[in-house]
Amino acid sequence: MIQITETLAIGEYQPAFIIAEIGVNHNGDLELARRLIDIAADSGASAVKFQTFKTEKLVTRQAAKADYQTQTTGGEESQFEMLKRLELSPIDHQAVLEYCRDRKILFLSTPFDEDSADFLEQLGVRAYKIPSGEITNLPYLAHIARKSKPMIVSTGMSTLGEVETAVDTIRENGNPAIALLHCVSQYPAPPEASNLRAMSTLAQAFDVPVGFSDHTMGIEIALAAVALGARVIEKHLTLDRDLPGPDHRASVMLEEFRAMVAGIRKVEAALGDGQKRPADCESDVRSVARKSLVTAMDISAGTVIERQMLTAKRPGTGLLPGMLPAVIGRVAKVDIPVDSLITWELLA
Repeated sequence: MIQITETLAIGEYQPAFIIAEIGVNHNGDLELARRLIDIAADSGASAVKFQTFKTEKLVTRQAAKADYQTQTTGGEESQFEMLKRLELSPIDHQAVLEYCRDRKILFLSTPFDEDSADFLEQLGVRAYKIPSGEITNLPYLAHIARKSKPMIVSTGMSTLGEVETAVDTIRENGNPAIALLHCVSQYPAPPEASNLRAMSTLAQAFDVPVGFSDHTMGIEIALAAVALGARVIEKHLTLDRDLPGPDHRASVMLEEFRAMVAGIRKVEAALGDGQKRPADCESDVRSVARKSLVTAMDISAGTVIERQMLTAKRPGTGLLPGMLPAVIGRVAKVDIPVDSLITWELLA
């Protein structure tokens, strides 16, 4: 189990840790950021997550956009120019952090460079969310690992070997508190590419809590992930999928996010503890739906019970039909009318 705060943990039999991924969906607008925090807090999310970066340290001025970024933001500006518009200043971070405290929801952010991780450390973050694109950036992983705070690592675009190298790097730098998120780095991602069973592979290979960073449309895949054992769910959140920006299109809106959180809690409640036993709510139906041994005819006192004298009928409050061999050959102590439940008191 990974303890994030005094009341939030990631692990087996813990409530799924639900991250509302605000990312850059604030569009550089603090009021929009606050509205998204409100949605996450009111919906029961565990945390909100932003992105912390200095554009000059993240991307070259000549770097191309990904196809999905071009589709959502156009091709007129570079990736550098797009990210510069979406960069939060240190003052903005402080404002967002304080608002999260007011709303009693955990603030998380993804640092995209070592200086940004250091800045988040100064802010007092309780854990670090590592993006898929940095999983092969071993010096970066080592730098954050040495801060000795939990690391929630997305593994989109990765082979199992690349994940192994990343996990080894984090552990070798003194940090065992790792959760791995399976992820498909496409925005939106097609459901058929989700490969949710890869979560089990990660859990077995590295003996860590696993989860799913979900970029599919809708909430069904996130619910399926929890049913398959995800202990963390991350989902992009927006006010409007038509807003300008690279990630709005692959995000869920208020009602969807609220339904997802509620659905996850229902799925968790349904999973139970794995012990096969009757549920308390079955007790009434159990006695009504099961059958007992009953007489198929009138039986006079002193008669030796034979097979054809008995049948099985509801209710299930008498001797179980499986007791038939033990009843055959016994003697009726009293007259037993047809359709009577057989009890040991009636037999000699």
